[in-house]
Amino acid sequence: RNNIYVTFLEEEKTSIYGREIAIFERVTSKDIVLFSRQLAIMFKAGVPIVESLRSIAKQTKKNRFREQINKIGDKVESGNTLSQSLEGYPKLFTPFYIGMVKSGEVSGRLSESLEYLVDHLEQEYNFNSKIVASLVYPGFILFVFVAILVLLVVFVVPKLSDIFEGMDLPLMTRVVLGTGELLVKWWWVPILGISAGVFFFIRFARTEAGKKTIDAVSLRIPIVGEFIKKINLVRIAENISTLIAGGLPIVQALEVTAGVLGSNTYRKIIHETRDGVRRGELMSATLTKYPDFFPALFLQMVIVGEKTGNVDSSLSNVVNFYQGDIDRSLEGMVKLLEPLMIILIGGMIGLMVISILTPIYQITI
Repeated sequence: RNNIYVTFLEEEKTSIYGREIAIFERVTSKDIVLFSRQLAIMFKAGVPIVESLRSIAKQTKKNRFREQINKIGDKVESGNTLSQSLEGYPKLFTPFYIGMVKSGEVSGRLSESLEYLVDHLEQEYNFNSKIVASLVYPGFILFVFVAILVLLVVFVVPKLSDIFEGMDLPLMTRVVLGTGELLVKWWWVPILGISAGVFFFIRFARTEAGKKTIDAVSLRIPIVGEFIKKINLVRIAENISTLIAGGLPIVQALEVTAGVLGSNTYRKIIHETRDGVRRGELMSATLTKYPDFFPALFLQMVIVGEKTGNVDSSLSNVVNFYQGDIDRSLEGMVKLLEPLMIILIGGMIGLMVISILTPIYQITI
């Protein structure tokens, strides 16, 4: 009646066990890296883009990602460029990714641009994985500590209240017993309070004012602030180096780099640097105004690159240096956290044991 014809039918799974779980269908950075590596290899081998995309889609296990790759192939087949097709999926492909592909298309060196892009993505993925892996152990220790503390306060301490009834208890023991009774009777209050706090913090962090505040505070925290600065320096140097090596002009490379930075402070500085380069200034002219955020080594390598005309290789050396520095910093932080957390856990549990044993010791005497 409406001149509409069915072109595709798919069975809707109604059972709970048959439904696809969204978390398993989420496209991760690892999926993007594998997709990019496969595309780069096939394109370099002379396989047309559309055929490459169809082949990669068949090998992709995640249904949602497979559909998205097929749709990208449809757009390319209908006459769009690869970069135009990728722009329809901003959650999967960053401005950096699209900028590299677009640069390869314009310069006629798409194969080389894809190689640069894949190397960058793999390096960034390995770098991020290393940071996450280093924080797993301290996070696990903290979780175990909280779990043990809650079990002691909720299940062990309240049972001792009857034993200590009518006794003149020390202040520490009264605090522990009172905390246990409060958690048993009003257990939902801390859960609700923590949930509300996390909810409002996330809402605040998503606002522009919240992003600026969190960024400014985090960069000023001792040790942590320096670590965050190094991570931003690595991302800036690696992104600009990869983009310039891929054929993008410096102005466009700076603009794309600013778009992928999480730090509002560094993003603002890179935007200012981009505007300066547009006016004919050197990158170093703007960066030297911010010695607190760009160390002497970083600035010196930028200046050397500008003088020799090899900014990309100079920044690549910066990346190698700071990645090694970050590895050493991570290792030092983890080694420092382990004894600190053990002391904290032992101290808290020790105080609880002492607060419980002290009245019992008084009874025996």
